[in-house]
Amino acid sequence: MKQVKHLRQPETPYSSHSIERRRMRRTRASFGLMYSGVNEDDVLIGDGSAVDLSEGGLGIHGNCPVNVGMELTLFLYLLDDEEPLFVSEATVAWTAGSLFGVEVKEVSLHDVDRMLSFLRAHSVGQA
Repeated sequence: MKQVKHLRQPETPYSSHSIERRRMRRTRASFGLMYSGVNEDDVLIGDGSAVDLSEGGLGIHGNCPVNVGMELTLFLYLLDDEEPLFVSEATVAWTAGSLFGVEVKEVSLHDVDRMLSFLRAHSVGQA
């Protein structure tokens, strides 16, 4: 049986006046990905690239439109010569044309470690 980790955002108090809703720092990223989900009765399969990444989510530039609230499955190609990082469950949090953000909900423990290693390696030097 595969171990799975549910990722949750830390509970950090924010001012009700704050526009920024992210609770974790994003790291600029550039790697390919595939995403799939169901939009009403249609199966959606899209290609894209990550524009940023955090422990709890990522920004995506995609070729297939999505809607806020959609559940997606993601395959992230992290350029580490391993098989794609598999995110079994992510929810679309926002959309702006071909850009959208997802909150990562479920990923295997092995892939969580890979994601954290990628973040550590690529956040050096970013403010």
